[in-house]
Amino acid sequence: MATVEGKTILDSGWFAARFNEVHFNGTQLTTTNPPSGPTLPWMEALVPGTVLGTLVKNKVVPDPFYGLGNEAILDIADSGRDYYTFWFFTTFQTKLSNNQHCDLNFRGINYSADVYLNGHKMVLPKGMFRRHSLDVTNILHPDGNNLLAVLVHPPDHPGSIPPEGGQGGDHEIGKDVATQYVEGWDWIAPIRDRNTGIWDEVSIVITGPVKIIDPHLVSSFFDNYKRVYLHATTELENRSSWTAECSLSIHVTAELEGSIHLVEQLQTQNISVPAKSRLQYTFPELFFYKPDLWWPNGMGKQSLYNVSISIDVKGFGESDSWSHYFGFRKIESHIDDATGGRLFKVNGEPIFIRGGNWILSDGLLRLSKKRYSTDIKFHADMNFNMIRCWGGGLAERPEFYHYCDYYGLLVWQEFWITGDCDGRGIPVSNPNGPLDHDLFLFCARDTVKLLRNHPSLALWVGGNEQTPPKDINDALKNDLKLHPYFEHVEEKGKGGLSPKLGDPSQYLDGARIYIEGSMWDGFADGKGNFTDGPYEIQNPEDFFKDSFYKYGFNPEVGSVGIPVAATIRATMPSEGWQIPLFKKVSNGYVEEVPNPIWKYHKYIPYSKPTKVHDQLQLYGAVKDLDDFCLKAQLANFIQYRALLEGWTSRMWSKYTGVLIWKTQNPWTGLRGQFYDHLHDQTAGFYGCRCAAEPIHVQLNLATYFIEVINTTSKRLSNVAIEVSVWDLEGTSPYYKTHENLSFLPKKVTPVAEMKYPKAKNPKPVYFLLLKLYNKSDNKILSRNFYWLHLPGGDYKLLEPYRKKKIPLKITSEVYITGSTYKLQMHVHNASKIPDSKSLTFERGSIATLRDSCFVTDSPETVHNVAEKEQEVGWFKRIHKRFTGNSDGLKLSEINGHDVGVAFFLQFSVHASNKDHKEGDDTRILPVHYSDNYFSLVPGEAMTINISFEAPLGVTPRVTLNGWNYHGQTIHEAL
Repeated sequence: MATVEGKTILDSGWFAARFNEVHFNGTQLTTTNPPSGPTLPWMEALVPGTVLGTLVKNKVVPDPFYGLGNEAILDIADSGRDYYTFWFFTTFQTKLSNNQHCDLNFRGINYSADVYLNGHKMVLPKGMFRRHSLDVTNILHPDGNNLLAVLVHPPDHPGSIPPEGGQGGDHEIGKDVATQYVEGWDWIAPIRDRNTGIWDEVSIVITGPVKIIDPHLVSSFFDNYKRVYLHATTELENRSSWTAECSLSIHVTAELEGSIHLVEQLQTQNISVPAKSRLQYTFPELFFYKPDLWWPNGMGKQSLYNVSISIDVKGFGESDSWSHYFGFRKIESHIDDATGGRLFKVNGEPIFIRGGNWILSDGLLRLSKKRYSTDIKFHADMNFNMIRCWGGGLAERPEFYHYCDYYGLLVWQEFWITGDCDGRGIPVSNPNGPLDHDLFLFCARDTVKLLRNHPSLALWVGGNEQTPPKDINDALKNDLKLHPYFEHVEEKGKGGLSPKLGDPSQYLDGARIYIEGSMWDGFADGKGNFTDGPYEIQNPEDFFKDSFYKYGFNPEVGSVGIPVAATIRATMPSEGWQIPLFKKVSNGYVEEVPNPIWKYHKYIPYSKPTKVHDQLQLYGAVKDLDDFCLKAQLANFIQYRALLEGWTSRMWSKYTGVLIWKTQNPWTGLRGQFYDHLHDQTAGFYGCRCAAEPIHVQLNLATYFIEVINTTSKRLSNVAIEVSVWDLEGTSPYYKTHENLSFLPKKVTPVAEMKYPKAKNPKPVYFLLLKLYNKSDNKILSRNFYWLHLPGGDYKLLEPYRKKKIPLKITSEVYITGSTYKLQMHVHNASKIPDSKSLTFERGSIATLRDSCFVTDSPETVHNVAEKEQEVGWFKRIHKRFTGNSDGLKLSEINGHDVGVAFFLQFSVHASNKDHKEGDDTRILPVHYSDNYFSLVPGEAMTINISFEAPLGVTPRVTLNGWNYHGQTIHEAL
């Protein structure tokens, strides 16, 4: 890795070995006795990563996330810390010119380390959440070949795991400044090495005599956001022995189409930096008129500007540079008088928070830009606008925040305190928090400096269900106090902030609120009592009831999350494919008894005896794993759509926000997730996507009133709602439209009762389709499809409905760029539309169905028609081999003579493979779908956009499954 001036990341070519199996010390390893390669005891290492991640990579231990593999791995409590104390070794090439300096940077070590470079020893002090920068200028090898060895020590207090498990094991990990989930929780098994390792980026940075350290950017706004000022402060260090005469520049650009950059601001200042010293420099305000603002997901565009700071030293040239994407936005919050919940505003507009809790991307800290990109895009695809980084997890990485900036996810970032490990556990644990309070505060301040320039970062919180110890809490309150401008001080001058207020970029943060704990100050009951939750299956209609949750903002409410059957087979041996036993208990309820592997993976049942009947058995007896997981997806969709629709139904009148516990799992867990650890979405993902859309039509499951939610800042005018009920025979016994409607911004509006259940002889099971559309052009603004049963009933009549043969036409077009595939799948329910004689109308309704005029197939738009495919049982899978940049439009047809709803259709993408065995996972993951688990009434059509990257040499195929589209598992690609 040859290095020129700038930054080089050391993320390959590492070896690792257990320290007591290496018979040389650090000086010897980096001078006379370096490892020659991955020969015992050395192995290829995962850096960034953990010791356990390296052991898994080399198959030294089983995959802890597969089945019960974790039970075969020695826990640090039993092995002792030495067992997971490891050497990491690599080489790099760097030669310096005159007056150049070189820093060796570690962005994260868990928990401490001894660093050896070319025989010289340096110590990295304790603390998982602190950066380390070592000036190695004088110990680089003259020939440019450098040997680096790092001895990494585990946390001081790794703790032990009680037989019953528990939240954070025995809580000993809370004595260190480290992530706490590693001792296990009710949603994850223990991480055996406690995440020991070089877990974040390692880099070499070459600068001139003066370097730039941790610039801070803050924006202020005036005249209704027309006049905007950028405030910037940076620290400068002169490492030379002479005063440096410098030109310090700040450069702000906006990226236009075609990678063209528009210069918005350029400012240069001449300064002197004394020898061997540091100074802080604040730029004069930079003025912008009507810049594009950064908005959260669902509120507007995520406009980002590139801010670059560079310093030139007289007689040397450019000495250092720094750049960061920055968004102009103002985030405010206060406790709302009407609800008692914390109400957030962005750029002056209130935002109803709908989001989720996040632990971390991967429990072995195999973190990557690619994985972060998928994770955060998934959250945006669900129409979420906030992610809470839970206090028992990580201070998330800049790459995580970059994608939150890009996709518009506000971030609630907690520090490393949990009630379970820090004073509120059973038994009471660590009442004074971590042992080293100064270390905690050092890590906290360093984390703030690392993350504070990201527009997505919305607030800091002291801990999960607990506040930090008083001295830490008081220090954080002081360190993170708001600049007066962000405390609603009126500024009427035209020259920016008044000088008497000081520059906000000189604060540690100054622009974001600090809340001492997740259940304080407008969250839960606001007083720190355990008033978040619940965390289990609910009756869907209960989410809409006034009695469900008392407080204005719930930071945690969770439920089920079983993945698809393919994920179960891919992550468990065959004994884990056994579905739970359904044990009958009193009053007709059922208790689910999972197999040991599911229990180990923290399965949450779909029943709650005495309160909630089993939501899978509502559809009839569960036969096998495929049947179980399909019915679980039906329940997942209903559960999470109802949760968000119930909360949104009370927007501003009762609630200001909700965060679901949780959106994903950092391992192969079986609870609280919208996509699994392999990155396949559950149907709950699309239930959330539906419910959280900015403009939404919904059915209140408690009152059966149709409601329209407009979370945007624009009034909706001249719109209409179409309400149609469809029975299992394919007819529409109820149809009504509501026309000439208008809806105010940021409001929930009840429209009318959906009265079909009160009609004469209503069907016990039926489908309901709601469409909100513009009258002017028939454009659909919101579409919402329900399957419902009469009060006290069930969905068992849907079981014989699986035999319905509903004809489908699927028109597809494929675009290929390298390994990236983008598809448009136009799916049309070709059932004959019932005539108006079969319809029952309410007074004032239109006498004909709207005939799916929103999307149609025609000879002009469909060509290159393929031959009709032959049926296989009740099922037909659609699949194409994709070649070339675009192979035009293709039409596939699924024959059928029945009329009715094509129910619960799901696309998936697979590798074409004729030779796979049962349990082989042919899926290509991740895949982004514009919608999935969707249903089409007779005559209706929908376009689904699909995008993914195919592995090298793999030919993809798209398959379509559904409730009434079943059959063989394997088909040869066409």
